[in-house]
Amino acid sequence: MSHTAVSIAPGVEYFPGFLDRAAQQGLRDEVLAILKVAPPFRPRMPRTGKPFSVMMSNCGALGWVSDERGYRYQAIHPETGRPWPAIPSRLVSAFAVIAPGAPAPEACLINLYDSAARMGLHQDRDEEEFAAPVVSFSLGDTALFRVGGLQRNAPTRSFRLASGDAMSLAGESRLAFHGVDRIIAGSSTLLPEGGRINLTLRRVTKTSA
Repeated sequence: MSHTAVSIAPGVEYFPGFLDRAAQQGLRDEVLAILKVAPPFRPRMPRTGKPFSVMMSNCGALGWVSDERGYRYQAIHPETGRPWPAIPSRLVSAFAVIAPGAPAPEACLINLYDSAARMGLHQDRDEEEFAAPVVSFSLGDTALFRVGGLQRNAPTRSFRLASGDAMSLAGESRLAFHGVDRIIAGSSTLLPEGGRINLTLRRVTKTSA
């Protein structure tokens, strides 16, 4: 494993090879088990109901969902009505390595990309707590990731997130616009059916003083 960070921009830290192959395989198996309990669903855009190109699920005390009623966090799966499974301990530990001293994550979004999926530029701003960073881990096919500034029209830069890579948005870049331009199909053998899994850990509620 490599814990060496590459600073992409102030507050945007990239950790290439954070998870070695064995750790990726172990995490993959845990996530696939989670998806059996909390099956992937397709979020929809508020108001329009337009479906996302990614499928998703969650683990943790809270899960992020999106539908015609808006973006929000809730404690139960929108289709099964069951509580979300717990966040794997190896992910909680990895979060603590990347964000030492930050309050523990309460939500882990599981985004599932096939070769045609993408994610438009957006901000992660549905949380109450912006002091804690957003930390994500990539499994499977490489993604071309784009990050900009605090305004949608700010200049952007892109870099590749390969299987085992991690990154964080913190400090002045906690609310930076970011997205996924494309998935490079066949770039990894980790997932039997191909595609990419992105795991994004977030602190949602403010910690009491």
